[in-house]
Amino acid sequence: MSDAVPISSAAQRPSRNRDIDALTHVELIWVEKGIEYWIRFGQEVRERIIDRRRRVLSFVPGSLFAFVRWQSNDYGTVLSRIDIVRVVDPGTAHQTLPFVSPGGDVLLTVTGWPKVVRVLQIVDAIEALEIDPVDVAPDHWRHVHNRMVARQTPRTYTPARHAAWLKRRRAGR
Repeated sequence: MSDAVPISSAAQRPSRNRDIDALTHVELIWVEKGIEYWIRFGQEVRERIIDRRRRVLSFVPGSLFAFVRWQSNDYGTVLSRIDIVRVVDPGTAHQTLPFVSPGGDVLLTVTGWPKVVRVLQIVDAIEALEIDPVDVAPDHWRHVHNRMVARQTPRTYTPARHAAWLKRRRAGR
């Protein structure tokens, strides 16, 4: 008689499951004039459509994305928020966010429509420099968060700052 344990079908496909488990999933919702959850920037590697109003985008570890949430009711806006998140490796400490599974390293969180608009303007200004916001130094997004919390104007992200960040990243710092 053998003591062998039967192998489950999940155990027969470990690399595929591990690849999916390494991704961070963001659920997007769109209900006209009610709920709008969307990605402002980020490079998803997978999209899964749940139904007409919901889909899930998946991101690889190390990537950045901006997740915007807006919600209203009969009396007006009840939620407006933007989070800029860096996807972490599985098993790494992270912060949790609604509709983001498992979570990530939150670099910036802003609530209130005027502040959300200001962050969107900052993103637009970075794109006007022909810099993809996903390539911006994570420290810059933290800086923007901290300045906005302190009700101060964030420093402008410049091509020189970006070049310095790219050199630091290549150097492994």
